[in-house]
Amino acid sequence: MLVCGVDDAGRGSVLGPLVIAGIRIERKKIKQLSDIGVKDSKQLSPYARENLYKKILAIVDDYYVAKISPRIIDQSVKKNALNQLEGRYMAKVIAKLKPDSAYVDSCDVNPKRFGLLISKLAHINKVYSSHHADQRFPVVSAASIIAKVNRDRAIEKIRKNFDVGSGYPSDSKTMNFIKKAIDLDGVPPKFVRKSWKPVKILLGMS
Repeated sequence: MLVCGVDDAGRGSVLGPLVIAGIRIERKKIKQLSDIGVKDSKQLSPYARENLYKKILAIVDDYYVAKISPRIIDQSVKKNALNQLEGRYMAKVIAKLKPDSAYVDSCDVNPKRFGLLISKLAHINKVYSSHHADQRFPVVSAASIIAKVNRDRAIEKIRKNFDVGSGYPSDSKTMNFIKKAIDLDGVPPKFVRKSWKPVKILLGMS
């Protein structure tokens, strides 16, 4: 019995990609994930995540990472379809991994609706969608770590050339960087999500 766990990283960020990651593992091996200390990536330090990343890849049978660019995110937000976009990418990850069943962390207020969307797109009947799945199911916790490490690496690439801070709208360094870029060029860099309200305000669009 092959089980898949899927989660995202960077949904609330104002810049960089939204990362969707999935892992596939035999059900009898799931306990090994708990044994190495897998938990929701937000509860772990960057060092702990990097350390667990390697251990997870040594245990799972396969994994897949998809990155959604700010341009595609902006297109979906304009249509009020960010949840559908994330559902499509989660389905893409599951379809690549071909499990017997999948557990996903729902971004939709209605987890059942989100699960049905993914089930239809991935052509798999057993999709278990729930809130806080990254805290409840080790397979989703493992996926959250894979997603977060890949997201952190993407932000580090940006940081090599730009002092962007954490990338979240609550970070004054991030917002000051975007404001200065807009003041200088009229538009923010391509890696900034222009559909996010704090950016729209800076652009005079909201």
